Amino acid sequence: MACCGGIFDWDNSIRELAELNAKAEDSSLWNDAQKAQEVMKRRQELDTRIGGILRIQTSIADNTELIGMGEAEGDQSIVDEAEKALVALKKDVAAVELDALLSGEADGNDSYLQINAGAGGTESQDWASMLMRMYVRWANLNKYKVEVLDQHDGEEAGVKSCTLLIKGKNAYGKLKTESGVHRLVRISPYDSNARRHTSFSSAWAYPVIDDNINIDIIDSDLKVDTYRASGAGGQHINTTDSAVRITHMPTGIIVACQAERSQHKNRATALKMLKSRLYEREVQLKQDKVDAANATKTDIGWGHQIRSYVLQPYQLVKDLRTGFTSTNPTAVLGGELDDFIQASLAHRIHGGAGAIEDID
Repeated sequence: MACCGGIFDWDNSIRELAELNAKAEDSSLWNDAQKAQEVMKRRQELDTRIGGILRIQTSIADNTELIGMGEAEGDQSIVDEAEKALVALKKDVAAVELDALLSGEADGNDSYLQINAGAGGTESQDWASMLMRMYVRWANLNKYKVEVLDQHDGEEAGVKSCTLLIKGKNAYGKLKTESGVHRLVRISPYDSNARRHTSFSSAWAYPVIDDNINIDIIDSDLKVDTYRASGAGGQHINTTDSAVRITHMPTGIIVACQAERSQHKNRATALKMLKSRLYEREVQLKQDKVDAANATKTDIGWGHQIRSYVLQPYQLVKDLRTGFTSTNPTAVLGGELDDFIQASLAHRIHGGAGAIEDID
């Protein structure tokens, strides 16, 4: 739908919903349980999107009419109430606009989020812990559930690395634009001379894939290590080697889990994480082909710096891909990321990123 600034096709979606409603009324649909579930899932998704837009349109029309009536009758209270309702509607419009930008195969899925401290010891490790806290707060604001699957604390402060599981509708679709290097500039609390320091940490989002996405893993390609859980993610775990680290030898991808007491459960979770990483790798390889073919796209790949957070000598958070800024770093670090996410999603669609589905 054009008014949402995204790629949601209103006319085709209305037509598809009508077709899915007809299928849902056909009793033979349930002869194939998997197909039936796919139909009902897609039907619910379209019904929610279309219904949200229709409610906004109705509210705008109703409140606009009320303003006209209030002005005609000279009743300012009616005008004020209707205007207040329209202002409150902005939040719903923003949510619909953001939802319209999510169309990838795995955008609606839960997400893993891996955070790693860059070089710089305690400074970067403290920054990594600040990023971890920022994303946990963002998840809470979006009413998502968060689990810490793996965490390795720094020697003095912060974290060297951590992996979060964030559960909720469109968690991956939103977090995928957060992948990259994040830069912090501040007066260091660890510097007795109060000098300004620059720290780097990276975040990497990848989707929790479901059974509809098939990823084959050969056992002989895996190197499995067990170790004793440690850090905040393992304080409640027993003293056996229950934590599991899996290395996928052909790609060098490493995943780890220490969230459960059982080594078997940690291994199962780590394998799910590995499948998700391999899926994301294939998606990224396709995206790289699009980027390389697009002459207008600047060098803003996933592994490059994407955002700067400046706390000193001024207050500014700037996304280096979109140019979107905020002069309230406290709010951003407190989890208010949706404006940055929406700008990044729109940039990927309208900024020449292309559609990876078109790559063979």
